[in-house]
Amino acid sequence: MPITATDFDYVRGLVRDRSAIVLEPGKEYLVESRLLALVQRKGLPDISALVNELRKVRDGALHTQVVEAMTTNETSFFRDVHPFHALRDKILPELVERRARERTLRIWSAACSSGQEPYTLVMLLREHFPALAAWRIEILGTDLSSEVLDRAREGRYAQLEVNRGLPAAMLVKYFEHQGASWVVKPDLKRNVEFRVMNLVAPWPTMRAFDLVFLRNVLIYFDRPTKQQILERVKGVLRPDGYLFLGAAETTLNVHDGYERVALERAGCYRLRG
Repeated sequence: MPITATDFDYVRGLVRDRSAIVLEPGKEYLVESRLLALVQRKGLPDISALVNELRKVRDGALHTQVVEAMTTNETSFFRDVHPFHALRDKILPELVERRARERTLRIWSAACSSGQEPYTLVMLLREHFPALAAWRIEILGTDLSSEVLDRAREGRYAQLEVNRGLPAAMLVKYFEHQGASWVVKPDLKRNVEFRVMNLVAPWPTMRAFDLVFLRNVLIYFDRPTKQQILERVKGVLRPDGYLFLGAAETTLNVHDGYERVALERAGCYRLRG
């Protein structure tokens, strides 16, 4: 049975309040497809029954599960590749030189989903900047969904997932083959910490980052929410640090505190002035 207009409005309101993700009219099919597995897992007959359960209490674990089900967790190793080329060839050589006395590098992968982006960053550092082995490297991966972060911490990926963007040499070097899966080696995991974090809720206190990856996230928010998040990023990005956005995202006409770095298709920004 298709989702009713009333149930759709309830779900889109819940998702908007909890995550600031905007579900426009016409996205009913998306809600149906994303919530079907949850409906089946709970042993409910349909989405209307699920919404009825949600209405019984103001807040609860089921509300969180619905919001997490509606978040997009699309990711891959070396996704879109251009930002990583920019890091390797331009951004990181400059940062390494500027941080030579501190010997510390801090990177935040926001909305990291199941962990491919932060693990990609560690591999890139290991492959192209071996001198950083003696540095303090801190990579934080955050996401709204505790479920995908559990996967990220485990670092276990199916063959199809490692086939998407991960060079074969890196797969053999940094992963262990276990049955039908590939698991990130413990040595690679030690530089990455994963935490649950909602970008539209109050942020915890965080030390400033040299690099912030906020890729393919802002496209799901309205303009005021984008402005709010970019303003908060300013507060945790070092003055000479860099922000990476997705290819379809920009700070132009959203927040005037950033300027684009002229690196082809990298989606790279720095603080203005």
